[in-house]
Amino acid sequence: MASNLLSDAALRRAKPTDKLQRLRDGDGLYLLLRPDGKRWWRFDYRCGGKDKTLSVGVYPDVTLARARQRADEIRQQLLDGIDPSVARKAKVTGVVTGVVTGEVSDSFEIIAREWHAGRAPTLSGNTSKNILLRLQNNAFPYIGQKSVRELRAPDVLDVLRRIEARGLGETARRVHQLIAQVMRYAVATGRADADPTPALRGALKPVMVRHHAAVIEPVELGAMLRAFEGYSGGVVVRTAVQLQVMLFVRPGELRRMEWAELDLDGAQWRIPGEKMKMREPHIVPLPQQAVALLKDLRPFSSRSRYVFPSPRSKDRPMSENAVNVALRALGFDRDTVTGHGFRATARTILDEHLRYRVEVIEMQLAHAVRDPLGRAYNRTKYLEERKDMMQAWADYLDKLKADSAISR
Repeated sequence: MASNLLSDAALRRAKPTDKLQRLRDGDGLYLLLRPDGKRWWRFDYRCGGKDKTLSVGVYPDVTLARARQRADEIRQQLLDGIDPSVARKAKVTGVVTGVVTGEVSDSFEIIAREWHAGRAPTLSGNTSKNILLRLQNNAFPYIGQKSVRELRAPDVLDVLRRIEARGLGETARRVHQLIAQVMRYAVATGRADADPTPALRGALKPVMVRHHAAVIEPVELGAMLRAFEGYSGGVVVRTAVQLQVMLFVRPGELRRMEWAELDLDGAQWRIPGEKMKMREPHIVPLPQQAVALLKDLRPFSSRSRYVFPSPRSKDRPMSENAVNVALRALGFDRDTVTGHGFRATARTILDEHLRYRVEVIEMQLAHAVRDPLGRAYNRTKYLEERKDMMQAWADYLDKLKADSAISR
């Protein structure tokens, strides 16, 4: 990972001089600031025994965040044994050469990138990005360098089983479809003799009917978050809906939140074991945005021990259906989203897009996470990583809310 030495503020402050400047972000990525004021992102790397440089875009059209994302993609290609410069040419021209050895390649990754480049002009920007991300995160690390002529059903099944093991059955189904489309393209263009994916029919675990419907596409989530801002049914319920997404606890845990359980100065919510499904105490690190929402809410519910009191009695929490009723009032039906479904939303996007470790996500979801000896971890396990993750999640939600074009 890049060491992230730059900041948006530093980039804005940087002024051209009479010499070429390299503003380094670490691990190969830097901004080239020319005397004429033009700014170009560059990435230095070594491949096949040679030092090389790849253009990453022009600042500010390519933001710092986007440049880092592109740099991560380049690093992944290098880890997979692909020369990024040659892969880029293959994407543009359809030439399928370019693994580190320099030999002609019919690798799955090269074919997949060629297929994707051909489809990209017909897709929305977000759909195109999400397709490539799913392949990069789930398929390329395992079958990217395998010849499409040699790719067999067990190879593909191994990829899909890995996704299922992370609890992402829906993602496994989608990756299966993408691999099938790439392989059909490989057959059509004469690089493969057969598509092995039909042989996997029935091999995957069935995706359970969602009792808790969830939105797992970032753009759809961004639109939903903007809709929440316009909820007119009262500040208590509106805040509950906002925190349901941000904290992704079980709805019953949220509605029974008590002021005594909160340490707003320490940015923690400590839920007693008797309130938890697993009957174990649970710590929820509170991002800055959650603390601000709770402080703003306090004047409206401070007379109750509950953060979200019932409108009929301050001695009871709000109805278990309050969040779902608010979602329906905003126009989202039960087949689209439920309050409980936001757990699946966070689970999927934190894994697929923000790339947090599965065990850290699972611990924050208050699922049973065990060490190599089978013992359950205590409630403070991964706490620092969970603090970082919860803040990153809240920041990501803010970005989605501000700009539906963000897909990562």
